[in-house]
Amino acid sequence: MLKLIPMTQDIYDAYIENQLMDYAQEHVKTGNWKPEEALERAREQVSQLLPDGLQSENQYLYSLHDDEAGENVGMLWFAVREQGNTPEAFIYDIVIDETYRRQGYASSALEVMEAKVLELGIHKISLHVFGHNSPAISLYEKIGFQPTNIMMSKELDD
Repeated sequence: MLKLIPMTQDIYDAYIENQLMDYAQEHVKTGNWKPEEALERAREQVSQLLPDGLQSENQYLYSLHDDEAGENVGMLWFAVREQGNTPEAFIYDIVIDETYRRQGYASSALEVMEAKVLELGIHKISLHVFGHNSPAISLYEKIGFQPTNIMMSKELDD
């Protein structure tokens, strides 16, 4: 059974450095940011969301713990925020460790998260996914997420 365990400081410290690098690279890959500015821009955005690290208000960072495996298999970060007049949970990151990918952990993590969000009295979950991440898009659609906005671009040759 998969459980959400509050992230420890040690795990957070290791996670946040990897998250910054991954987030910066995703923005470079999509053409949003230049490589030389990407890491600094990622740091700025994450520091706005997590000004007090693990103790940041309305931010929920969890290790995903599989009782049967007896270890953590990934992590989940979501925030509670107001969207209009309605609170929603917004997923900032979900990571399944390489060894455990394609074994249903991401779907299970999202199911466990749904229960946690309902405990918090919230009835909507939203997220952003980069357009080139077709495995994630497929997963989210499979478990009931629907697109709400789609941005598209086309690179032109001279």
